[in-house]
Amino acid sequence: MMYYPIDETTARRAHEMMSMRDYTPGSTTAEYRRMVDQAAALVERQKQKVSPFYHDKLAALLDRYARRMAQWTNDHSRNGASCPSILICGGANFPTRKKERQNARDSALWKEYEEIQGILDKIRSIGTGPVDLTDPHAREMLEDRIRRLQERLDRGKKMNAHYRKYKTLRGFPGLSDDEADALDKDIAAGPSWARVPCPDFELASLRNKIKTAQKRLTDLDNLEARQDQPPAEESFPGGRIVQNAEENRLQILFDEIPGEDVRAALKSHGFRWSPKNKAWQRQLTQNAEYDARRILGIA
Repeated sequence: MMYYPIDETTARRAHEMMSMRDYTPGSTTAEYRRMVDQAAALVERQKQKVSPFYHDKLAALLDRYARRMAQWTNDHSRNGASCPSILICGGANFPTRKKERQNARDSALWKEYEEIQGILDKIRSIGTGPVDLTDPHAREMLEDRIRRLQERLDRGKKMNAHYRKYKTLRGFPGLSDDEADALDKDIAAGPSWARVPCPDFELASLRNKIKTAQKRLTDLDNLEARQDQPPAEESFPGGRIVQNAEENRLQILFDEIPGEDVRAALKSHGFRWSPKNKAWQRQLTQNAEYDARRILGIA
């Protein structure tokens, strides 16, 4: 993991502008590294939960977080050093307007800070949502997800069978006695309809997730079959609809900018403008085709 440099000189100056206490050398760098270390620990935990195909993306998000937090920390220090507190310099000839600009910049910086912390939410969500079928590793990721879910389902069923037979999880393969005792305690404290290691609703949820992943595999097969054919197009007055299987997108290309009501309808149905493709588009599905035809008034 790479840390990015922190400007300790400016951090010290910013501290002295706001406080009468002595600055602890290296404290700003230490705080920055503490936050990056927490993000790195989160990434490592997430790597244990998801397919290895996501590991590079997790590493890239961690690097982005470390880089942006360093930039933010230095920007925050520069802003803090730009104008002293009235408690430090006194009220005589105090630069009021300069302080107002500093405060406005500080508010903007804290909004940026919240955006940077949003990267942590992205890290937590990696590998938990639908697999993008245009990803070159989509098949491997889907097959890996099905395998992991099936292993969890099989283990849950085996744990239930063991518990029903022995009334305890002690002796179950892979569990220490302490772990088994803790699980036994949790099971006994649960509602009467869920006093098994893996209740029926959890098993049903796993089965549904497996079916969903298997359907995505079927969708991938269909997408790959369409990719061998040229994009299907349909013209309408003022433009055309393109089934772009290569990008897995249904694209609407207008000859002229559509009216505000049409744009609003497209946005409300999940279509987004792509400057790259010069088209309104969303994922290529039957629902997308239905919505596009309805919005455009195509019979």
